[in-house]
Amino acid sequence: MSSTPSASAESAASLQEMNLGAIILISLIATIGGFLFGFDSGVINGTVDGLRQAFHSTNVGTGFNVASMLLGCAAGAFFAGRLADIFGRRSILIVAAVFFIVSAWGSGVANGSLEFVIYRIIGGLAVGAASVLAPAYISEVAPARLRGRLSSIQQVAIIVGLTAAFISNYLLALFAGSATADFWLGFKAWRWMYWMEIAPAAIFFLALLTIPESPRFLALKGRKDAAKAVLARLFGERAAAQKVSEIEASLAADHHRPRFSDLINPATKRIRTIVWVGIGLASFQQLVGINVVFYYGAVLWQSVGFSESDALLTNVIMGGVSILAVAVTLMVIDLHGRKPILLIGSLGMSATLALMAVAFLNAQVGAGGAVTLPPLFGKLALLSAVAYVALFNFSWGPVMWVMLGEMFPNQIRGSGLAVSGLFQWGTNFLVTMTFPILLTTITLAGAYAIYAAFAVISVFFVRAMVRETKGVELEHMDG
Repeated sequence: MSSTPSASAESAASLQEMNLGAIILISLIATIGGFLFGFDSGVINGTVDGLRQAFHSTNVGTGFNVASMLLGCAAGAFFAGRLADIFGRRSILIVAAVFFIVSAWGSGVANGSLEFVIYRIIGGLAVGAASVLAPAYISEVAPARLRGRLSSIQQVAIIVGLTAAFISNYLLALFAGSATADFWLGFKAWRWMYWMEIAPAAIFFLALLTIPESPRFLALKGRKDAAKAVLARLFGERAAAQKVSEIEASLAADHHRPRFSDLINPATKRIRTIVWVGIGLASFQQLVGINVVFYYGAVLWQSVGFSESDALLTNVIMGGVSILAVAVTLMVIDLHGRKPILLIGSLGMSATLALMAVAFLNAQVGAGGAVTLPPLFGKLALLSAVAYVALFNFSWGPVMWVMLGEMFPNQIRGSGLAVSGLFQWGTNFLVTMTFPILLTTITLAGAYAIYAAFAVISVFFVRAMVRETKGVELEHMDG
């Protein structure tokens, strides 16, 4: 891809012509999908005990109940990218909003594992679609000089959603007495934890009806006048005409609709290098084990002596730290670029995960299999976990989504997102599903040692494979 920022349409638009308020508002609406992504991912954290009791599930069964959403996420991410090339980014996000509502209601009313899994997979389809389309949509409406910051808001929204779920879970368990106790209308508190998502999902649906379709999608479909109208609304008339010309020029070499075969380089007959980079970024984001903390945080901290209330409160603190970390990323990503931030994150996570492995290596198993940590190592585990979460949310958390949304050329953006999203959520499922097994075989120390090893490998991957995209116009990305 070109490493020289374009001085074309964006530089032609004066600050007076650019409707920055509209661009920010549209981006914020798109990131409500990120909020729901975070809420839907985090709500499971406080309901594990409730699911185990309600459905009489084993460790493996509970692990599948927790991880089942991720199967839907993988499918949602894979098909959303391609469907968005056919029906539009906004249209598929509207469908995702409906799925969020259905899943939130159904997960709370489920009376058996199969019913619960079906509704969680529906929610997963929505999460998967939102995870790839929200940053892609933002990248396609944002000016290059602000694209990193606006796309990073997606990660802020994800963490705010996670934190909102943690706070909601904490308060519901607090007022009910526990997650498994009866609450309003005679329903268990853990069921209300899922129903709390219905309100923001409905807001997302209504808000999506007010935003325009991506101008790059409109140009891709040959709707030049509609694309120009959206761009004029956002960047002004002069910039709109020039930007439409640039989009058309970037698509001129390809006279067919986007398809998966575009991911293969016609000259070498091999999968394009940029696709492997997308797969690597998507996979390493999960192989460092971040969702073990998000999905199993309450169980993890209870296993080392925290009460349920303290464990849920620790999750809230983790969410606050995550928001602060992403806020720092917002300030530096368009100044210093994506690659340096990824390297800092990989190095820092390697160290903090190794420290967590050392801490849990000193865990003591008491009567009944209860695990406790000596005070010194308990503090080391907690501080390392907080630092690890902060480093992840400063680096790989937001930057991976930013890069996936912007790094692919226009012709292969939908297909590239589809494949990368499939690997991202597939790896997420693998890590989440195997954690309970690792916990009972090689213990927490072994699990964190594995995640630390992947963090170390990611350092070499970033250095060798990732190319900087800071300030590069989407029309100048190449594969």
